[in-house]
Parts: sequence; C-alpha cells; structure tokens
Amino acid sequence: QAQLLESGGGSVQAGGSLRLSCAVSGYPARRYCMGWVRQAPANGRDGVAGIDSDGTTVYADSVKCRFTISPDNAKNTLYLQMKSLKPEDTGMYYCAADHPFGPCRTVVAGSDFGYWGQGTQVTVSS
Repeated sequence: QAQLLESGGGSVQAGGSLRLSCAVSGYPARRYCMGWVRQAPANGRDGVAGIDSDGTTVYADSVKCRFTISPDNAKNTLYLQMKSLKPEDTGMYYCAADHPFGPCRTVVAGSDFGYWGQGTQVTVSS
C-alpha cells in the first residue's frame, strides 16, 4: 500500500520561499505520475505541478517559473521548491501519485490521482 507523507509547510511573507517534501513508501515500481495539488480556502483542488516517471514535468500557469518539482529517487522523496510566494499560493498542499494510462499533464490538470498524502499547510501573508 502506497504511503505519501508531506512536510515542510509553514507561514511566510510574500516573496519568500518554502520547500515541501513528500516521503514515498510502498509505491509499485512502474510508470507513475506524481504531483502536488493545492486546495485553497473555499476552493477546489488544483494541480500545481507534476512529474512523470520519464522526468517530464508539468506546471500550472499560475506557478510556472516560481515552483520546481523534483524527485530524489535515492531518498524516495518528492520535492516542491516554491519561490516568490504570493498570498494566492496559500492553501493545503497535497502530495499525490497515480499510475496513469494517459499523459501526466492530464492527471495534474484534473487532480485525478489515486493516492494522496494528508497535506501540509502553506500560508503566505502580504
């Protein structure tokens, strides 16, 4: 049974940076799509970044050039480096994974992952 455990959230001022981590265990070794999904207050879940097992990355337009998703396969950890944070980046960030039949970008766009972590809160103040 796959388990995803996020850490690294916190409170920062606008313009600041945070790095989220997702420790992965029990995940089957076949093609995957992993990503980060944000849920802002009163909003639904929005996929912000994803990475396919071939290394292809995808980002929501709102975070391009500010967020970077990267895996450390040796540590079974997925990271989300966030820079130039804005108040609208505030929300609960979930690490998620799936074994998609189609493109990873489709999974991220629809937040259509099969495995989810518990989430870590990010709060950006102006």
